[in-house]
Amino acid sequence: MAPIDKIIHERARLLILIYLASNERQEISFNELQEKLDFTSGNLSIQLKKLKEVKYLEINKTFKNNKPYTTIQVTPEGTEALNKYIEEMEDIIHALRK
Repeated sequence: MAPIDKIIHERARLLILIYLASNERQEISFNELQEKLDFTSGNLSIQLKKLKEVKYLEINKTFKNNKPYTTIQVTPEGTEALNKYIEEMEDIIHALRK
């Protein structure tokens, strides 16, 4: 059995990836993520940084109405890693039910 991706296995990062990957829009704003996942801005920033370091996310910073505006999107690598993680969890659950 392959080792579990510890970056994704952390609950906050898993929630972020699932929210982004399951959303119809390609990019989600930082504020929406913070509100929907009920994270503090500091905690969300730290988790996003960790996901970006392993290239699971892309973070874009611009301005909207003269205010900083940050959007986040999952990368193809992030989608692939999330799918692999879900398959590994399904295998573990299946093995436990035998």
